[in-house]
Amino acid sequence: MRPTNAHIALARTRARAHSLRRFRRIAAALIPSPPSATDSVPPPAPDAATAAVAGESGVAPAQPRPRGPVSLLVLATLAFGYTLWAAQELLLPILLAAFFALVGNPILRLLGKLRLPRLLAALLVLAGGLAIAGTLTLQLAEPAGEWVRQVPKELKQVGPKLRQMTKPLQDANRAAQNFARAAGGENTAKPVQVVKTELDDPYRALTSTPKRVAQVLAVVLLTFFFMVFGESLQRNAIALLPSQQQKKLTIDILHSIEREISRYVLTISLINTGLGLALAGALYALGTPLQEALLWGTMAAILNFAPFVGPLIGVAVMLVMGLVAFDELWPSLLPAGLYLGLHTIESQVVTPLVLGRRMRLSPLVLMLALMFFGWLWGIVGLLLAVPLLVCVKLVLARIEGLDGWARLLE
Repeated sequence: MRPTNAHIALARTRARAHSLRRFRRIAAALIPSPPSATDSVPPPAPDAATAAVAGESGVAPAQPRPRGPVSLLVLATLAFGYTLWAAQELLLPILLAAFFALVGNPILRLLGKLRLPRLLAALLVLAGGLAIAGTLTLQLAEPAGEWVRQVPKELKQVGPKLRQMTKPLQDANRAAQNFARAAGGENTAKPVQVVKTELDDPYRALTSTPKRVAQVLAVVLLTFFFMVFGESLQRNAIALLPSQQQKKLTIDILHSIEREISRYVLTISLINTGLGLALAGALYALGTPLQEALLWGTMAAILNFAPFVGPLIGVAVMLVMGLVAFDELWPSLLPAGLYLGLHTIESQVVTPLVLGRRMRLSPLVLMLALMFFGWLWGIVGLLLAVPLLVCVKLVLARIEGLDGWARLLE
């Protein structure tokens, strides 16, 4: 078959294209191309870990975000601490209301299973709490007032007892001082002492009373609103988050905080109530009147919410109470010994068995938190220090990369 003109033209076109491609390859090999702008700065060489990750996944890892300077972090921490101190009149009622709402949440869930509306359940829980607090106040107001009136007179009786107990030490100290003065040739005349007196300001007490009443009412109302509208506020706040992963993580953290803090606060409240009743029963068995024994038991239950600091104050108060109530030395030490023994059993046996390891906190970190919040907010700070520290630990344990800080608090 003879080739046609179309076949001949197609063959010539293919030959010319092949020759052109061959010429271009030869020219590219002989003449180097000019450097581009991106070639002027060589890319940084990846380290071994980055190369291994990129080799396994096939995708280069994202570059880490630059960290801010340490000075900026220190300034932000100082500004945050100053804000907590300056806004304590606003923050403390809110934190106390949230604390009481967390205590009542397990009871609210139990009443919700009984088909009670949340509004009615919150009213019942709040009314029950106020009734218990009012009953205790009415029952303990009379012995507390009597004790406050009798303290100055009773302390005059405690003075001779303490001087008799510490007489050997005082004699030794006095002899050492006389010997030091005689050896140094100093004048034995006593220096002049300046006594400062401070007058009470009745106007200040009169103006501070309505403010305290308003704060108490604010705590009661906020507790009720937290119980009723807390869930809807939480749900609407989570809906504002941009991604589904952030919403899931936030819901997990909030549910964990609510569950664990409610369990912790309710359990500690029951344990402290048992401690107060045990101390009141022991004091009543020693011959203390019933109302006064209930007063000391209530004091022990409240002070036990502040670890370390509260029991130390309780032992000191029980020591003074024993010195006032008993004439002999060893019976006067018995109330303080009973309180110390009951607290030891509660802190070393009962609380670890009930709460377990999940709520374990380092004693050093706990003491630092008590010092910080006590300095920042006073008595209320001591009561809120442990729940706030537990809340921080739960948040750190749920966030990836910060679980090591949670273990540091244990």
